[in-house]
Amino acid sequence: MKVKMILSALTEAKSPFFRPIKYSLFPPLGLCTLAAYLSPDDEINLVDEHVEVLSLNDQPDLVVIQVYITSAYRSYQIADHYRKRGCYVVMGGLHVTSLPDEAAEHADTIILGPAGDAWPRFLADFRAKCPQKRYVATTRTLEGKPPIRRDLIKRERYLCPNSIVVSRGCPHTCDFCYKEAFYSGGRSFYTQLVDEALAEIQKLPGKHVYFLDDHLLGNERFANALFDGMVGMGKVFQAASTVQAILKPGLLEKAAKAGMRSVFVGFETLDATNLAEHDKYQNLNRDYGAAIKRVHDCGIMVNGSFVFGMDNDDESVFSRTVEWGVKHSIETATFHIMTPYPSTALHTRMAAEGRIVHNNWDLYDTRHVVYQPAKLSPEALERGYWRAYKEFYSWNSMFTSAGVKSDLRAQLRHLSYAAGWKKFEPVWDLLIRTRQVTRMLPMLEAVLAAYGRFQSPIERKGAQPSASQLLTADQ
Repeated sequence: MKVKMILSALTEAKSPFFRPIKYSLFPPLGLCTLAAYLSPDDEINLVDEHVEVLSLNDQPDLVVIQVYITSAYRSYQIADHYRKRGCYVVMGGLHVTSLPDEAAEHADTIILGPAGDAWPRFLADFRAKCPQKRYVATTRTLEGKPPIRRDLIKRERYLCPNSIVVSRGCPHTCDFCYKEAFYSGGRSFYTQLVDEALAEIQKLPGKHVYFLDDHLLGNERFANALFDGMVGMGKVFQAASTVQAILKPGLLEKAAKAGMRSVFVGFETLDATNLAEHDKYQNLNRDYGAAIKRVHDCGIMVNGSFVFGMDNDDESVFSRTVEWGVKHSIETATFHIMTPYPSTALHTRMAAEGRIVHNNWDLYDTRHVVYQPAKLSPEALERGYWRAYKEFYSWNSMFTSAGVKSDLRAQLRHLSYAAGWKKFEPVWDLLIRTRQVTRMLPMLEAVLAAYGRFQSPIERKGAQPSASQLLTADQ
């Protein structure tokens, strides 16, 4: 049969503030994973609307659409179009799981939560001409899943085509996170078999790997075995972790030896009251500064995540957060306006308090205020959000932050990475338009590989390398 799989564009990807590189980083792994269950005889057309134009003139037998909250209206538009043409439409994803009745109005079938065994059951029923309206996975496991259909990925359109997921979910329960609703009714954190994950990593071409797992270090036993197996592969990789996991003795060092060179860390807020209110207990009573030092000592860069607009935030939160990030020499930062996504505990609480302003899903993009803040006006919160980005990525801040590091090589890497990400937008735009973005991958690999080699405490106490040694190492 003819199958069309669509990742419809997020609204923010089409806004005047659209950064093409941000939406050209990762291929649609979820759809590629589902495609692995299709028959070799099926004709598959996978389209990521962020990096290519979606044609609506065809008439496939089955249309599969993955839906996020800010792509919901666009997804519904596409789904309605294909249903009018007589095509069968199935939808799934975070937003479908959060608001199944809303999504069901636009689809013939919806799949709730992780696809798991629900997707192959749907396919069997569809081929037998008796599909149900809703499917929910009864078994949640990554063991023995078929190899992801990486042949469907248009590698030349992505900076990080070697994206991979080796676990699902997260062991924590922050109240603003979709996770609890998406994984409701079953396991909310589980991993691949280590050998299967290592085999998939080994097959990826080139050096760079990007783990899209919510928390790669979330299962210490799995992470230790994974990193042990990656030693010697020659990979450099980026991943996400928590402050709590970073502070565990030995685990981060193993990650560094395996090739970790950048880690996304959800600091979220510097305020302990805010952390407690949002059940971010894995961050409470943790020394953020010590965590950052451990990361840097291992030759790993930090991408810090921060959320503005929590109930204890006032006008000072923006400058305080930026100054703290610069002081601790964080290489890159991602800022968000707190957003109460439907079906989360945060949304339930705010709705009960009458603080939800509207349900225009296009604006639930962490850039707009969709609720009534406690100590800030909505306008002040949005202004502060944009000001934080401007201040953190100013040349003055980047040079000041890089200067905190005592090693010249680390200073240069800091500047090249931070400036390359934010200060060369016209270059990224040109590369994306000409489908040459992957040509920047060797440069990314070089920056990450040379950023820092893991050193034991004994090695770090040794003599500092000379300028000539640094130049030789960089070459």
